[in-house]
Amino acid sequence: MNQLTLVLPYALPHPELAADLIKALQAPALAALLSRTAISTLHEVDYAARVLPHEAWLAQALALEQEPAFAAHAMRGYGLQPEAGARYFIVHPVHIQVDRNHVSLGDMRQLALGEADSRALFEAARPYCEEIGQPLYYGDAQTWFMRADGWSDLQAASPDAAATQDLSTWMPEGEHARALRRLQNEIQMLWHENSVNEARESRGLKTINSFWLWGASQAANQQADGITRLHTMDAPGWLAALAEPAQRNTSLHSVLAGKDDALLVHGGLIGPSLAQDWGSWLQEMRALEQHWFAPLLAALQNGSLGKLRLVMSHRDGWLDCTTSKNAQRKFWRKHTLNKLKAS
Repeated sequence: MNQLTLVLPYALPHPELAADLIKALQAPALAALLSRTAISTLHEVDYAARVLPHEAWLAQALALEQEPAFAAHAMRGYGLQPEAGARYFIVHPVHIQVDRNHVSLGDMRQLALGEADSRALFEAARPYCEEIGQPLYYGDAQTWFMRADGWSDLQAASPDAAATQDLSTWMPEGEHARALRRLQNEIQMLWHENSVNEARESRGLKTINSFWLWGASQAANQQADGITRLHTMDAPGWLAALAEPAQRNTSLHSVLAGKDDALLVHGGLIGPSLAQDWGSWLQEMRALEQHWFAPLLAALQNGSLGKLRLVMSHRDGWLDCTTSKNAQRKFWRKHTLNKLKAS
């Protein structure tokens, strides 16, 4: 393989904690990959996109319009057929926490929402959405879709960008934002006394009390350029659905065995970072060192991989590094993890 691009959301720790986390992290292969590079650039985030840096980067890499327009392409990954020219959104059933001083969106990974409960909530909401001309489509327990052709002005943030934040600055904006809030209120009332939520409360789980909508795209007849080279590992459902079924939760061995250049997004660090669980973050980084960084370094050194591009992000930006067999010969460059301190 000539080049692999490995995208690692939240591989850059929070700047205030970076020094301590790097000190605790034993990752010599990653240090080699980061230290001996041909290209290394730090990019700051554009908050106007209302998405996380890796989401904006991925949308551009896959040629999904100026804004991250993922919905129609993700629908195809679930076997759904979006109608050409129609506008679709990604919809997630969520828990919104109302506190005294602010309202926040919880991380969907922590909801433990299974298929049966999700289907029941979906079926409760579906007739109402169809009645107002905005039908729902089921992807998986955490990923639904809605057709809303008239909401082309709506600007909505990704759930991971908004998660754990004060929602006063992350709520959808645009002429139809009020219509969206009305729809959310109606669905909240439908779900308030639903048996699914009663059962969840009895088990000590958070209720599913709203939905989050984002990722709008107008369906085209063709898939976007670049989709076919995408592989995913531990990715949210909507992101995994962008890849071909055989390229989801794929192994590094199978990726490197391919002849064509590949793009792989590994999402294993997102959950620990959103939860600020830095012990789990370190554990995941050590697993990446063993199963990804060390084999990739070996592949560069033996020539089975021509180039490795690392795209590593945190909330405020991303680090873009490219290394190769020739770059790894720069013996005068000391191995260090200091680039993880990017801020």
